[in-house]
Amino acid sequence: MKIGEVFRYARPYAPTPAQVDGLPNFFAVTQAVGRKMITLEAGINSPAKVSAPDAQRVAAVLVRSSPHKVGTDTTPWHDVFRPDIGHVRYLGDNKVPGADPSRVSGNALLLAQFELHQAMTAEERCLAAPVLCFQSVALDGRTKGQVEFQGFGLIERAERIVQIEPATGLPFANYSFDVLILDLLAENEMFDWRWINDRRDPELSSNDTLRLAPDAWREWVKAGNAALPRLRRAVSKQQIVKREQQRPPRGSREEKILRDVYRYYEGRKARFEALAALVTERVIAARGTSYRTGWITQAGGDHGIDFVGRLDIGRDLAGVRLVVLGQAKCEDPDTPTNGVHIARTVARLRRGWIGVYVTTSFFSDATQREVIDDQYPIVLIDGYRLATELGQILSDQGLQRTEDLLEQVDAGYSGLLARRTPEEILLTP
Repeated sequence: MKIGEVFRYARPYAPTPAQVDGLPNFFAVTQAVGRKMITLEAGINSPAKVSAPDAQRVAAVLVRSSPHKVGTDTTPWHDVFRPDIGHVRYLGDNKVPGADPSRVSGNALLLAQFELHQAMTAEERCLAAPVLCFQSVALDGRTKGQVEFQGFGLIERAERIVQIEPATGLPFANYSFDVLILDLLAENEMFDWRWINDRRDPELSSNDTLRLAPDAWREWVKAGNAALPRLRRAVSKQQIVKREQQRPPRGSREEKILRDVYRYYEGRKARFEALAALVTERVIAARGTSYRTGWITQAGGDHGIDFVGRLDIGRDLAGVRLVVLGQAKCEDPDTPTNGVHIARTVARLRRGWIGVYVTTSFFSDATQREVIDDQYPIVLIDGYRLATELGQILSDQGLQRTEDLLEQVDAGYSGLLARRTPEEILLTP
């Protein structure tokens, strides 16, 4: 299978025929002779443990997200799938107030694998199970019955969080798992399921199963987490992101959120800066980077800069602090943002500084080419990404209306205003 490929996952579950309704049959692709079928009935799934010659092992962990259930009692959260940048954020399977989230079966399974994914020896890493990510998709009028493969990888961060149960409004503890998606470049973007079948074979040692493992996985087992930056999947940065990929699908939850944002700030667009600062923090911190929100610049003295933050890399003598200058534009979601504003932001950057441009709109091909060709150190956050992050916050907080979240953010706007020079962020503890 390959990343982005859609499989039919329909009853009755059977490995035949090879295709169902014109799509490859999930059970035909994943079936191992003489073994039980692998299913995706829960959010977090795995076949039975294998008692191999060297140790017991889990063959694989399969996570499935159902976007059409986001915000409901069954799925009160919002997962993030960005295989193009090698990142998946998956929320665990606890949703019971008062329950210990580490003891819920799916969370317990992922936490056990997280320990192996952080292991210091190749012998331990060899036992670790890959995490395979799938997302339910609608197709041909069917809401259910299709899954899209989003890649494979390992857990680079597990964080205990608090969420809100939509039906009761009660808080509950859960886990957020950041999965680093590994590249399949050496395999021409094809994932060989025979590797998983080998991992299910009790006759093979864990080392034996590496024979069909992707190159990136074998390199990680050998070199450990120090090798991950070069093994993370990344679609070529020279590729232009088309406008339809920067705009929410018609009728989607994200489109409604984006429209709500644009209407809310109509006539007071300067206050959008607080929301842009919040989203910037989430986007940069999603990659495990330490980011600190600073302040919003006061009107009349911003010189083209709307907010200031700081990116911390390393610590003490082995660390560096970088100034982040942000520009926020609440614009018509149907009209591309003006490249002149981006150039203005870049012109304010000093050596070692980073720019961020947040818009409710999208970036034209010409604007992207200019950023790429001139190698501008600027992060571009389009309307779709903005709406996706806000949708995740709404789900985490159990909020039903976008306006409720925007009012929370707007209440803190005045407290973030400051008249300071950007360099002062470097002096903040």
